[in-house]
Amino acid sequence: MTRPRSNRQRLRGIVIRDKAARTVTVQVTRRFRHPRYGKMVRRNTRIAVHDETNEACVGDTVEIVSCRPVSRTKRWRLVGVVERGPGGQLVTGVEDAVVPEAPAPETPAAEAPVAQVPADEAPEAAPPAEEMSADEAPPEEGPAPEPSDEGAEDAQKAPTP
Repeated sequence: MTRPRSNRQRLRGIVIRDKAARTVTVQVTRRFRHPRYGKMVRRNTRIAVHDETNEACVGDTVEIVSCRPVSRTKRWRLVGVVERGPGGQLVTGVEDAVVPEAPAPETPAAEAPVAQVPADEAPEAAPPAEEMSADEAPPEEGPAPEPSDEGAEDAQKAPTP
């Protein structure tokens, strides 16, 4: 009769490297209160994990469990992927890669013809400025120029007719 292995240590971390065959590097973050100062401290540990099926990708959150030594550096094995990373599934080979199609260059659309409004329905426009008299001309836009001090002295010296 076999006894269950309930005394195995289980951790959760993020895969940061998956280049090697059947091996991933998992970063486990632990938080604890500093013994003297009481501030929360964050420590990261990088662990080499045995991944028999190469199912974990960079960015995935995985659960690992301690085991007997598999190699010189691997003392942990992958239990499963808890959550997929932001990339989802990584492309492993060129044959699997999907090349996005470049958008076709847009040709300039021909200008739509302007709708002709009959003269009797068109709103009356103001007559051109040339036809207006000086009294009917609209005021010029913008601030009025302020008189300078130099002009005031000349105005006092000049005789008035």
